[in-house]
Amino acid sequence: MTTTPSGGSTPDDYWRRPGTDAGDTADQPPAGPAPTPTGGYAGPPPSTPPPAGWRPPVHLEPTPPRRLPAQDMAGLDAAEQRSQRVTYGFGAAAGVVLVVLVCLLCSRIIF
Repeated sequence: MTTTPSGGSTPDDYWRRPGTDAGDTADQPPAGPAPTPTGGYAGPPPSTPPPAGWRPPVHLEPTPPRRLPAQDMAGLDAAEQRSQRVTYGFGAAAGVVLVVLVCLLCSRIIF
């Protein structure tokens, strides 16, 4: 038996158990009621809906949320520009140090 459908087989043949054919009905179990399990898990117990008004009474109402203060957009932009300058400054200093180190290492190799 092959594991992929091919030729004149139906797409469901791939999922059939080995040894069964599409038209073979002799090996199929009878179409009667399913046997009841004698042991094991029988499922969850039946549930009943809660009675009306089952929630506890609410005595205190929470206060409404406060309004947030307005944002100073000009101040935020200025702070962002200052932090950007600091970041670029550190990056430039690190770049200069790396270039100097590379030059020193190359001069040691060459000379």
